[in-house]
Amino acid sequence: MTDWFEVLGRDGPGRLGELRIEPSLNTPAAVDDVVHDGGSLWSADREVPATAADRLTILPHRGMPTGTRAVVQEAFTPESPAVQGPTAVVVSPEMAANVGADAYVLSGLNGLMGDARRFIGAITSTRMAIPSDTALYAPGVATPATLPLMVYAGIDLVDRVAAEVAGMEGRYLLSDGASPIDQLTELPCACEVCVGQDPNELDRASIASHNVATLEAAIAHLRDRIRAGRLREYLEGQVRHIPWLTAGLRILDAEWGYLEPRTPVVRQGRLDFTTDDALRRVEVLRFAERVTQRFIPRLDDRPLVLLPCSRTKPYSDSPSHRDFREAIDYRAHIVSLTSPLGVVPDELELVYPAQHYEVAVTGRWSANERTQIADILASYLDRAEYPRIIAHVPAEGYRAVIEQAVEEIDGPPMTFTVDGHPRDEAALSALREALEGTMRYPLERRLDAIIRGIADVQFGEGAGDALFETPSISGRYPRLRVDEDGEQLATLVQQYGQLALTLAGAERWLTTAIPVRRVSIEAFVPHGSVLAPGVVEASDDIRVGDEVIVDGPTAFGVGRATMSGQEMVESSRGIAVDVRHVRERR
Repeated sequence: MTDWFEVLGRDGPGRLGELRIEPSLNTPAAVDDVVHDGGSLWSADREVPATAADRLTILPHRGMPTGTRAVVQEAFTPESPAVQGPTAVVVSPEMAANVGADAYVLSGLNGLMGDARRFIGAITSTRMAIPSDTALYAPGVATPATLPLMVYAGIDLVDRVAAEVAGMEGRYLLSDGASPIDQLTELPCACEVCVGQDPNELDRASIASHNVATLEAAIAHLRDRIRAGRLREYLEGQVRHIPWLTAGLRILDAEWGYLEPRTPVVRQGRLDFTTDDALRRVEVLRFAERVTQRFIPRLDDRPLVLLPCSRTKPYSDSPSHRDFREAIDYRAHIVSLTSPLGVVPDELELVYPAQHYEVAVTGRWSANERTQIADILASYLDRAEYPRIIAHVPAEGYRAVIEQAVEEIDGPPMTFTVDGHPRDEAALSALREALEGTMRYPLERRLDAIIRGIADVQFGEGAGDALFETPSISGRYPRLRVDEDGEQLATLVQQYGQLALTLAGAERWLTTAIPVRRVSIEAFVPHGSVLAPGVVEASDDIRVGDEVIVDGPTAFGVGRATMSGQEMVESSRGIAVDVRHVRERR
């Protein structure tokens, strides 16, 4: 825990923070001007320097060069700082541990540049070994090109050293890499160093000044991307310029145990899926897992109609889907096929990220897309008991995916209703004809399925039936309210497709067998929020954006998590829960 660093915002592992020196510094940030280095213990014994509120003091250290054997590194694990004030200790991945510092300086990372697996492994293993509310400092490696991946992986602090060294070596840095200055015919930058200058007349010190300015601009831009919830989209474009950075992102994406707890269940900002790397995003895999393992298809006594996705979201607002729904007329269960999410049952069209994404549409899916969507559809169908499937989708792309999925599980009989475009009158007529003789189900049944289905996905398999026995659902979709026995239990939040529980709903949750995401607090009654220092315990599976129960000796409440459960317990600053309803215990 630390008094000198606070995490203020998150976008995956990337964080906005505040280094609380005087004056404070917003992070990610370059800290060259505020760092005081206590010096290396390899060359001499050193006294612990005095700390000051206007700087980050790095305690005397033994930095380990890349390749140092683990047994050597483990012999020099840093000790807890016995001083007050903002301090940092030097660590390596092999010897990183919680020693009570405010920041941790990761040594040896510059020797791993170009080695994607070891570079990412060093950052993630160190980040996991130190407390969540401490800053991670990577000296000597930040350039405008490497910085986005570093920040996304969990780096908070950097310096200007690599940018300055590149300049003194005659390398001109931009966001997509470096160019030798003698290979440039003009300067592609409008900073004050470059405007009106001939590349041949730019001296090394000026190149270094340009590089630093470009790095500072990149840092500011990354802070903006995190605030907007768009860091991942920016990163996917940036890493394309350098192969080892592309490899680094793909290696990081495979670290589910690292990324998933740090990825909110809902966030601001649209998700743009423009590359095959998006198929491995936590938001995509988490949604697919919840649909195929938690969601219960409660309308599977009717035919299943598979529809193509639409640009307009939620799908029910799309002109094409309105035509489809008019033809279906409550006689079948609707599921939309989409890349990269796979399947979106009608009940879940509001659930994040089903109404929050945009995809590059070419009319063709890549081989990776086809395989992933077919696998998700097969897993979904394997849990349902539809009497038959009606595929009202374009022949190109969709048809092969559906046939592959149905073949994998030896699924129910299937009919294709589209020869040309799904909105053609001939196709719509074929859809109506395929459903002829099937009875309509009442609107009330659809609303009930929506509420229960969202509860399944949000709280866990079977939650819809456990939380709501004989619910009364009022309002006009998507603004729905759930009551039972004259008492309100929940409201559907249209923005994210989540259920916001009342205190009665929270109490109902406690009576079920569904695991409860609980935040235990000290003896106080929160008003508006629970701060991390007041948290005693928190469920490990809490993610940012989750609905949680707040429980303490003097208060009972319900609200939304703004930290993961681990962060709540480890952090000494910051808001842990936005409390919606609270009641004082007497």
